[in-house]
Amino acid sequence: MERENKHRSDATSRNTDSRRKSYGKSSTSSSRGGYGRSGSEEGGSRYSKSGSRSTGYKAGAGRSYKSGEGKGYGDKSYGEKKSYGEKRSYGQGGKTYAKGTGRAPYKKKYAAPDRDKAPEKFLNTDGSVRLNKYIANSGICSRREADTYIEAGLVTVNGKIVTELGTKVLPSDDVRFNGQRLKGEQKVYIVMNKPKGYVTTLNDPHAEKTVMDLVTREKCPQRVFPIGRLDKATTGVLMLTNDGAMAEKLMHPSFETKKIYHVTLDKNLKGSDFNAILEGIHLEDGEIHADSLSYVDDDKTQVGIEIHSGRNRIVRRIFEHLGYKVKKLDRVYFAGLTKKNLKRGQWRFLTQEELNVLMMGGASK
Repeated sequence: MERENKHRSDATSRNTDSRRKSYGKSSTSSSRGGYGRSGSEEGGSRYSKSGSRSTGYKAGAGRSYKSGEGKGYGDKSYGEKKSYGEKRSYGQGGKTYAKGTGRAPYKKKYAAPDRDKAPEKFLNTDGSVRLNKYIANSGICSRREADTYIEAGLVTVNGKIVTELGTKVLPSDDVRFNGQRLKGEQKVYIVMNKPKGYVTTLNDPHAEKTVMDLVTREKCPQRVFPIGRLDKATTGVLMLTNDGAMAEKLMHPSFETKKIYHVTLDKNLKGSDFNAILEGIHLEDGEIHADSLSYVDDDKTQVGIEIHSGRNRIVRRIFEHLGYKVKKLDRVYFAGLTKKNLKRGQWRFLTQEELNVLMMGGASK
């Protein structure tokens, strides 16, 4: 009995030792592997005794960068540039470019307007205005609101309902809103003796004083605007109105509105320059000549010049071109109007007689 037990005990001990010796062997043939598996020569995962994993890399199989080939990843290269067709050189495809500039040569698109020919819009002096403006001028609403009333069929012209936007009416037309006849804004005409230091532009945010500051709402509730321009340092006759047709007529060069200026120079005007102004001189915007020129009271530093051109700062530029400095510039006549009995900064409404002269075109050259 003791022999059998001893024999079993020895067999068990031998089996245990055998297991201990084989425990921890690595297997290169098994795909699963176990604790202590080492990576094969072909690369793979290698485990340490602590159980952490380290990655093995095959020589040349990782990231590689080749000079001039861009970025490569293994055997695959991503640095190749694609071609998107040939670049079109200048002068091909119907376009020509100035040599060395890369820009198309200047091509004149618009011809300069004929200053002696008035466009049709200036010749239409019947006083017609858009219906929405006529309604707005009557004081009952704005132009935008007037368009809404027109589309709604609330406005009639000469007894007929008008719903089309952009319709024009005459001052003599019978315009009614909800059956009530409207009266368009009364046309007003003002002559002013403009003082120095005031500008005639109404949309200059930097201007300290404009001529509109001199026209009080109590005496003239209508919205008027200057006809033409006088620069800040120029004084004299300035006309203001709310009659757009009249303003267009007087400002357009084809109507040759007559203007007379009293000019004070820094030195005597030479006889040769006197004649040159009458015969014509060439400025940067073309030839110009005075219609009439004379000395004032035999003082050769003061002249009176009559001209019909409306170009910007034309009188000053004439004398500056000849080497003179204009010390004072005063407009004494414009379209038949003068500043008689008006002190600097004062204004008045035109008389009916003066208005008739303007309407008949007697103020032109």
